[in-house]
Amino acid sequence: VQQQASGGGLVQAGGSLRLSCAASGRTVNSYTLGWFRRAPGKEREFVAGITWRGGSTIYADSVKGRFTISRDNAKNTLYLQMNSLRPEDTAVYFCAADRSRGIVTRTPINYDYWGQGTQVTVSS
Repeated sequence: VQQQASGGGLVQAGGSLRLSCAASGRTVNSYTLGWFRRAPGKEREFVAGITWRGGSTIYADSVKGRFTISRDNAKNTLYLQMNSLRPEDTAVYFCAADRSRGIVTRTPINYDYWGQGTQVTVSS
């Protein structure tokens, strides 16, 4: 599975961005999908995750109420709508797929496939 993340960029605080992650090679419709991010000098951290039917979503406390994760299984694509962006949201954002668990987990090692990352920069 190859995943291509896009949609990052430079935005002012309070603005919005929508990230996309298109999968190819095989369908990820039955996989749990997630978004992670890595800020400069920090460890990679969980942002949000969604189960294969979209029935369960989990968010990091830092983004809850501002970010929305969704998926379109017909398009084999994952999304992250980011609103009310803050400078502390600045990071490289990665999409990931977990092929074996039916639940969302926050641990990066549980995810089997990773996209290449897209840079999000929020200016104050």
